[in-house]
Amino acid sequence: GQAAIVSISGTENYGFDLKRPLRAIALDPQFAKRGTRAFVCGGMAGTLVMQEKGWLGHKETTIHSNEGPIWAIQWQGNFIAWANDNGVKIYDTQSQERLMSIARPANSPRADLFKCSLRWTSDITLVIAWADHIMQARIRNRGNGASTVEVTAHFQVDCMLSGIAPHPNPIGSFLTLNYIPPDTFDNEATSNPEEQRRKAANRPELRIISNSGEELSSDALTLKGFHLYGCNDYWLETVRGSGGEADYFIVVSPKDIIVVKLRDAVDHINWLVEQEMYEEALEGVEKLGPGKGVEVSEIGRKYIEYLVEEGEFDKAAKLTPRVFGQNAKDWENSVFYFAKKKQLQGIIPFVPTKEPRLSRLVYDMIIVHFLEQDQQALLTTIKEWPSDIYDLSAAIVAVQAKLDRSPGVPILMECLAELYMLNRQPGKALEYYLRLRKPHVFDLIREHNLFTVVRDQVLLLMEFDQELEKQKKQDEGVVIQNIATPMSPTFTLDKGKGKEKERSKAVALLVDHTYAIPVARVVQQLQVRPFYLYLYLDALFDKDPYLAADFSDEQVQLYADYEPGRLIDFLRASNYYNLAKAYAICERRDLVLEMVFLLGRMGNNKKALNLIIEKLGDVNR
Repeated sequence: GQAAIVSISGTENYGFDLKRPLRAIALDPQFAKRGTRAFVCGGMAGTLVMQEKGWLGHKETTIHSNEGPIWAIQWQGNFIAWANDNGVKIYDTQSQERLMSIARPANSPRADLFKCSLRWTSDITLVIAWADHIMQARIRNRGNGASTVEVTAHFQVDCMLSGIAPHPNPIGSFLTLNYIPPDTFDNEATSNPEEQRRKAANRPELRIISNSGEELSSDALTLKGFHLYGCNDYWLETVRGSGGEADYFIVVSPKDIIVVKLRDAVDHINWLVEQEMYEEALEGVEKLGPGKGVEVSEIGRKYIEYLVEEGEFDKAAKLTPRVFGQNAKDWENSVFYFAKKKQLQGIIPFVPTKEPRLSRLVYDMIIVHFLEQDQQALLTTIKEWPSDIYDLSAAIVAVQAKLDRSPGVPILMECLAELYMLNRQPGKALEYYLRLRKPHVFDLIREHNLFTVVRDQVLLLMEFDQELEKQKKQDEGVVIQNIATPMSPTFTLDKGKGKEKERSKAVALLVDHTYAIPVARVVQQLQVRPFYLYLYLDALFDKDPYLAADFSDEQVQLYADYEPGRLIDFLRASNYYNLAKAYAICERRDLVLEMVFLLGRMGNNKKALNLIIEKLGDVNR
């Protein structure tokens, strides 16, 4: 029968002896603000009493009595609700009148076996949970100052209710603490003492129930000693925040207290992850924004790993930019993860090369992968990637080693040439560009002043140059007559039809840079291809006859072989060839005019005249 009210922030406290056991007590909602310090209480005496502070002490007022013990009390605004054996009653403190009673449902169990839970959801709405019934009552003002009570909802559930509280989502729903009694029906018909013993109770459950009685969700609670407890051993209370809304709930049992919080966006995301609904979880965390306890990279990493395990490698790789963004460390871990799963090829197109920039080890690994698996992709990568993000020297060594094992592979030669160019070694790149017949090779030589480099690759340069000339003439529709080979004296030339002879790029380059590419060095390399030697010496003679003086005897033979019509011009312009050797060459070719000219220079005019008469029939010539 003792009641005590103690301030937790001050020294004020009250104590009361009501002589009979109390079962419920409720303070005035404005207890701290009003001087009356009113509260109501009741219990086994069956009397609902209001205590108010006055001038001469506390005044006691009986509100109701004689209907059995008072089991529960709730005070909200001007209304006090309480439960006794007959049902639930409501009292208006303003009009000091008792409003309509709400009777207990028919065939309800004893009131003391399963407790009544009362909860005001607003100043005029009361929710009642008693045994396995839930009722909702609303107080309505009739307009003349009087109020009535209307039951707006009533439904039965499949368990006993230990507590009830309004739940914010969906609006109008309830959070209930449910006790599921053990099944003892079979035990009632047996005489076996073991079977008649009390069965272990089931775990209590928290359920969300709509205002129409539909169960929306359910969670079983594991509490210490739950198998020993009954419905009245549990309590459900609401802790409200500053705005008056439910901040969280508390479940109380004899040995445990559980804090129950409303699921927020993070909880929902975690639940989606548990259900392996990663796409929805990722969308949720993206909408949530940073700094909310869960990050895009965390959820995205799990999603990517899930997709990889499911074999959806392309989808996983496409997800990486969305998940890792500017986080270099996460990018690196992801690349190594794909490599471990032997799926490096899939993620490479998405690997960032600027923002963020990853460690060199990542890019080196990709270079090596392409070298072994996809050399065309390697070439594309070398051309597109910044050269400072990977070890350029190591890449050159690796490609060169691969080329040494597989000589002549064009794609490897081009990769190596590009790497040398990036490493500022155009001289080393030149050889491979020549072998690959790259048209820009002549510009490369001039731009980087590679004349000293090319002097040992003259034959390669000339071969490439002649291929370009041949292709050019084919494109222009010129018919090229190859009666034999360039080695053959029957190889014919386009003589320019009276115009100044146009020199090819290689020939012009060699002739214009004799200071860097010595004539003797060129002639030595072109001895195996007389036609190329002819082209070179012919151009050299046109520029400066003295430059080709040492090779005049070879030049006589070359003119006789490849362009006899120009031989007479050469014989007249040059003073460096051997007359006897030149005459022998002309005699073998039956070049009468040239023979007459040479005889004249040798002083054998008589023989020259006979040759004119016999062969030409024209003394005037």
